[in-house]
Formats: sequence, structure tokens, C-alpha cells
Amino acid sequence: MPSFDIVSQVSSMEIQNAVSQAKKELANRFDFRGSKAEIELEKNEIKLSAEDLFKVRTLSEIVVGKLARRGVSLKNVDRPDPDVSPLGHARQVIRIKQGIETAVAKQITTFIRDGKFKVTAQIQGDAVRVSGKSKDELQAVIAAVRAKDFPVALQFVNFRD
Repeated sequence: MPSFDIVSQVSSMEIQNAVSQAKKELANRFDFRGSKAEIELEKNEIKLSAEDLFKVRTLSEIVVGKLARRGVSLKNVDRPDPDVSPLGHARQVIRIKQGIETAVAKQITTFIRDGKFKVTAQIQGDAVRVSGKSKDELQAVIAAVRAKDFPVALQFVNFRD
């Protein structure tokens, strides 16, 4: 029975490359000379710190620009507001979302069910498996899901015949 998986993954190499490019730009920028601005990568979190709120926001724009240029979807980037300490030092943690959360997976499965396709969609961990009797029906599901705007970037993998 033909099937495929709907996933939301971001390449860790692309994240590392974007962070290293942002660090290079930080080292070369005139407005950050002599300041204590840092960019650190820990698994799926990019930690920014600087002397004031303006510099942290500038760092955030640099990092997000590099991520976008490397092909990382900004739907998978979570940027909360920066934290400012009483002394004025600011920090921000940018999270990279991996996998499909349960609420979004339910949205996807109900969308497929409401589309009256002759397929079955089931949630399996952080992915959604769609199976059906014909490849044409599965390709119609892929086209419909691509056309709809979901809160995370989706990829279609493991297409089996």
C-alpha cells in the first residue's frame, strides 16, 4: 500500500553554517567592535547576549537573515522577546522547531480528512503518515497540503510504492 510521511525537519548543518556566518559578520562589524556580544549554538537553540537591547535585536536580525539565506524556513524559527537585566544587559534565545507538534499534526490530519481524499492519515510521533490505495491520490494530498498554509514548514519523505 503506497504511503508517505509528512515531517518538519531543519538540517542541523544549515543551522551550524548560519551561526558560523553570523559569528564572522559579528567579528567584522564596526558597530560591535569592543562590545561583549556573543552568539552561541546549543543543539536547537541559538543564544544571543549583548550589552543592551538594541544590540541583541541587531544580533537577532543578523542570525535570522543568515538562517533565511541558508534555506531554513522562518516558520521553524521561534523568536521570543529579549530579556533585559536591571543593569541593561540583554539576552535572547532563538529556538529552532524540529518535528510536528501534536496540535499541528491534528490540524493536518483533519485537513486531509475534510478534503475527502481516499487516504488514511495517522499521527506517528512527530510525523504524520498518509497511506492510500493509489499514488495519484497521495500526490493529490501532497499538492493540497502544500497549498494550505500551516504554522510549520512541511516536508514529504519516505514515499513508498
